Amino acid sequence: MSAAVTQLGSLGVFLLMVPESACIPVPSEVTLLAAGFAVHEGWMPFWLAVAAATAGNLAGSLIAYALGRAAAGRRLPAWASAGLARCDALFRRHGARAVFLARLMPLARTFVSLPAGHARVGLARFIAMTALGCAIWAAAFVLAGMALGGGWRALGDRLGAPLLALGAAIVVAALASARRSA
Repeated sequence: MSAAVTQLGSLGVFLLMVPESACIPVPSEVTLLAAGFAVHEGWMPFWLAVAAATAGNLAGSLIAYALGRAAAGRRLPAWASAGLARCDALFRRHGARAVFLARLMPLARTFVSLPAGHARVGLARFIAMTALGCAIWAAAFVLAGMALGGGWRALGDRLGAPLLALGAAIVVAALASARRSA
């Protein structure tokens, strides 16, 4: 991931952030820390790193929102229907604020667009809350990557394999859980 950021710059940041918000759990934290390192090294301005990340998140979020909206009224598997019913109730109570808050939480930020579309959260408010939450998230992690500075490579070398193993374990556990529920 960091290679895509260093080779493609802000385009790499954008391209890596799209799947993260389109319900594909690509760790935005790694992308944004790498963008922060690029800012630290002078390869990219801070504002461009944050703007590219926010735009990528918004693009991916709109894809998932559209999928959720298209699923509204369709027959879904029981495990999906139960989860979406709980999310619909959450959006009825809290509206687009729930989108904003979810954008600031790991994992929830990846999947919030799908139920928001299903609950038919207003598109303009969805876009505004998504952009605001994603900009805050991106700025925080880009700043952290800048603060790591030269220590970024050492940290990546130490944490790369454990984070990959953790991600694989989460995917396997989610698939096993979904299979048991079906």
